[in-house]
Amino acid sequence: MKKHLAFFLMCCMLFTLCGCGPASQTEPAAELQELTVLLDWFPNTNHTGLYVAQDQGYYQQAGLEVKIVQPAEGGTAQLVAAGKGDFGISYQEEVTAARSQDVPVLAIAAIIQHNTSGYASPADKNIKTPRDFAGKTYGGWGSPTEEALLKSLMDKYDADFSKVKIVNIGAADFFASMEKNADFSLIFEGWTGIEAQQKNIDLNFIPLRDEGDTFDFYTPLIITNEETAQKNPALVRKFMQATSRGYQYAMAHPEEAAEILLAKVPELDRELVLKSQQYLKDQYQSDAPRWGEMKKEVWQAYADFMFKNGLIEKKIDPEKAFSNQFLPE
Repeated sequence: MKKHLAFFLMCCMLFTLCGCGPASQTEPAAELQELTVLLDWFPNTNHTGLYVAQDQGYYQQAGLEVKIVQPAEGGTAQLVAAGKGDFGISYQEEVTAARSQDVPVLAIAAIIQHNTSGYASPADKNIKTPRDFAGKTYGGWGSPTEEALLKSLMDKYDADFSKVKIVNIGAADFFASMEKNADFSLIFEGWTGIEAQQKNIDLNFIPLRDEGDTFDFYTPLIITNEETAQKNPALVRKFMQATSRGYQYAMAHPEEAAEILLAKVPELDRELVLKSQQYLKDQYQSDAPRWGEMKKEVWQAYADFMFKNGLIEKKIDPEKAFSNQFLPE
């Protein structure tokens, strides 16, 4: 009897060790929830944190499978509100206009804490202050907001806005436009400004953030559908937790983050991406207590500006346009 029992126990042990028994069974991998993020423009260093979170497995660790896409057409706010994407990259002007039209979008993080855009012109155009805009040609993309912004800044300097010629250059190359049909335009210092350095082109640059609260608005930022935020806040928090980790990584390791972006989007100029990432590492969070945090007064000032200039038909409640509650502590 003892021999039979010993034989039985030995067989059980071998059965387990060879991986045939219950001890070898593993829990099935949890299925990842698929999400789509819509970009606002072609992929660039403003978006690096998203690609880092994707590459480093931060989204996967949060139970998410995130697809980053560049929409073919349409404003990101409208597309996200219509359910064409779960999250999107937008900017304060677009969100404010959408909220004034009762479009249910919500800003949930500022990608860059302060406005890094400004008016740029080749140095030989001799445009050093907004007073010098008079008599010059501005190359824009046809937005009523940019005209109002330009006029507001010139009014601050007692300059005559009526003496500015405005041409629509759309998505045309800034440098080609400056040689062909424009004297100055609005650019991001951390992208086109760095391109100018690469091309050895001297620019005069007037940073908008230096011109007062009205001009220091959030661009770009991350948005989601209001319904998603209300009905599935845990999902939004998971996405923001992973995304925040991505931007924290980009701040701490700008060169490695740049290489991740280049691996995902190899057609980008490597030197431009590396230098832009170095510039943005100090801009993403800047003086905010944490990456992504937004202030009510910034939203209020820009909403007041848009309403005053007839860019929106009704005032918005800033506290319904944005939320910091989904950011990690």
